[in-house]
Amino acid sequence: MPVRPVVPPALAGRVFRGSDVVARGWLTPAQLRSAAWRRLRQDVYVDAAVPLTHRIRVAAVVLTMPAGAAVADLTAAAHWGVPDLVGPDDPVDVVLPPGVRWSPSSDVRARTAELEGDLVVLGGIPATDRLRTAVDLARRPGDLVDRVVLLDRLVRARLVGLEDLRAAVHALPPCRGSARARRAVDLADGLAESPQETRTRLELARAGVPTPVAQYRVLDGGRFVARVDLAWPDRKVAVEYDGLWHAEPGQFARDRMRLNALQAAGWRVVFVTARDLTHPGELVARVLAALAG
Repeated sequence: MPVRPVVPPALAGRVFRGSDVVARGWLTPAQLRSAAWRRLRQDVYVDAAVPLTHRIRVAAVVLTMPAGAAVADLTAAAHWGVPDLVGPDDPVDVVLPPGVRWSPSSDVRARTAELEGDLVVLGGIPATDRLRTAVDLARRPGDLVDRVVLLDRLVRARLVGLEDLRAAVHALPPCRGSARARRAVDLADGLAESPQETRTRLELARAGVPTPVAQYRVLDGGRFVARVDLAWPDRKVAVEYDGLWHAEPGQFARDRMRLNALQAAGWRVVFVTARDLTHPGELVARVLAALAG
């Protein structure tokens, strides 16, 4: 016969170690196996009514990771206020101090590094501090453009200041990832409002297009007209990334009014779509033609 679910008030909405609550007499082993609880990892459970998020997975990992360890990398960035970098099925990033051994399950991505002075505890969770988190992410292996996109997002979200990040990266001694981190921070500007805006800017830079002004405020006779993603004010040319948000109710009409106002002020606008980023040569040709016109 199934055991009737029992949820003690002290455990409602909580992540906890099963052995602890059984030892306290709050639940029996049979009650712990009931539908009231979701098992997250060995000996760690959560109230089944709680939605499974990355933050919940972090709480479970923190209960079992070794002393001196901390959440890091993408998990730390989410902890510091950029939550959409990770989802509920992504592993929890953990950094271990040298000499500490741990063999976690597949829900954890662990690495070893020195942590002296770069840790904080927020809400009971030990984590790399903001600057260390951003520097570590700049050093990650992988595609350069992806790293720049990530750094732009961290700066835009005010997790870290761009100049502070650049200074910290350029102060790194020769180490794994230091060279790629320098390349990434030198390309980041922290101004893009979406990853695709960063990708557009980088494709144009790669092709040698003159450097635009990001997030430029267009004025006409002192009157605000619009803020555009990328601009060449002396040519009155703008580039705008045309994302899915343009399908929101009423957005089409607002876009048309905005475009008409820009055109009335003498500006030409080149719209960029996801397809354009897979055909960068065509995109570059359109922008260069607008600049030459």
